Amino acid sequence: MKHQKFLSAIFIIILLFVGVYTLLVIQKEGMNLFPIFFDDILNLNWSGQFNLDFTAYLTLSGLWIMWRNKFSSFGIAFGIMAIILGIVVLIPYLLYLLEIEKGDIKRVLVGARD
Repeated sequence: MKHQKFLSAIFIIILLFVGVYTLLVIQKEGMNLFPIFFDDILNLNWSGQFNLDFTAYLTLSGLWIMWRNKFSSFGIAFGIMAIILGIVVLIPYLLYLLEIEKGDIKRVLVGARD
């Protein structure tokens, strides 16, 4: 139970930091993310390398959500949302799973698999 609370606290802190940072960037830069994001990738610079690497992580998290939900319609839709919205989707989902799986990390990661 202690580990579950610690992990949940870390998740919430990350979500708050990313959420506040995102809001500040939106205020400063607007919602014009995708052209900047993909231009950096096309320019073959370090920002582009980071963006490409980050896209791979987002894709893996979305695929994991799809797999964990056995590629159900819900799982596929939710996985696509995670690929697009990132940690804003992943952390609430992980918090939900920690709660329903009573902190059992194996069950959080793989679900009910026989």
